[in-house]
Amino acid sequence: MKALVLSGGSGTRLRPFTHTSAEQLVLVANKPVLFYGLDAIADAGITDVGIVVGETAEEIRHAVGDGSRFGLDITYIPQGEPLGLAHAVLVSREFLGDEDFVLYLGDNIVAGGITQFVDAFRADRPEARILLTRMPDPTAFGVAELDGSGAVVRLEEKPARPRSDLALVGVYLFSPAVHEAVRSIAPSRRGELEITHAIQWLIDHGRDVRATTISGYWRDAGDVSDMLEANRAVLEGLRPCVAGEVDGASEIAGRVAIAESARVRGSRIVGPAIIGPDAVVSGSSIGPFTSIAEGCRIEDSEIEFSIVLPGASIRGVHRVEASVIGRDAEVGPAPAFRRAHRLVLGDHSKVQISS
Repeated sequence: MKALVLSGGSGTRLRPFTHTSAEQLVLVANKPVLFYGLDAIADAGITDVGIVVGETAEEIRHAVGDGSRFGLDITYIPQGEPLGLAHAVLVSREFLGDEDFVLYLGDNIVAGGITQFVDAFRADRPEARILLTRMPDPTAFGVAELDGSGAVVRLEEKPARPRSDLALVGVYLFSPAVHEAVRSIAPSRRGELEITHAIQWLIDHGRDVRATTISGYWRDAGDVSDMLEANRAVLEGLRPCVAGEVDGASEIAGRVAIAESARVRGSRIVGPAIIGPDAVVSGSSIGPFTSIAEGCRIEDSEIEFSIVLPGASIRGVHRVEASVIGRDAEVGPAPAFRRAHRLVLGDHSKVQISS
């Protein structure tokens, strides 16, 4: 069995971060989100992996390399334009050959990995198996309708009025039968070849399509709120490890990981939280569900439920929460004598200010 990982999207929902970095390389708990998928694939015993890349191909190549760090053999597959998930399968035909494969969206995290789903597929070998999760509002996803026996009846892509609350998780398992399906469908109104349409083609032609509804955590880190929730979920399983320098005036409570080269001085850190290499936390309070990445400086500040990306600094700010601070960003207090806000914001930024 092979794996096909999609990393060619433009990440418009994660701007401004994706103006300077690939969507699949945003950090969740100080680790690129793409790496969670690659680790899950390796844990499932799959070693032959194709990564579909687009305009951020060089960044992905630089980060992942030949795959040996994951125990994988990586092949990069260019996709000229992001024309849909089924189009990615279409352009990967030569790589996939006539083998079964896992299709994994590169910005997804599935709690517990995918090993059990891969094992079940290998044992039963249907034409396709989809993973579903219940969502109160699934309109931003593909939605599945099941009959009374649990068989898949109908799939819709981002419906305005969903027929169910079952959203498709970004992991699919296919036999080679899907290649006929992706060749047979037409572009959607969005101008894309939808994987939901290809799976519906299999259903309509009497092929064996099965569904598994998962109850564990799943998230695609497609926007800032999803990033924060994914960060929260990953940190819930954090293994505490205080390897860095922590002075006697500091307090560490709960599940906290501090990298060997990090320094904590006169601060309180309440886990789950992670402090990356060469980060400095001084005179500050770090609350739960916070990731401080490599080379950050947090001084005389309070922050919780947030992600601080590499090289950023926060000095003299009370208080920061539910925030994502970009790479090498600088956050500091406004001059005390001014009653106005001074902002320098990139395109597509969002700011909330208390007046």
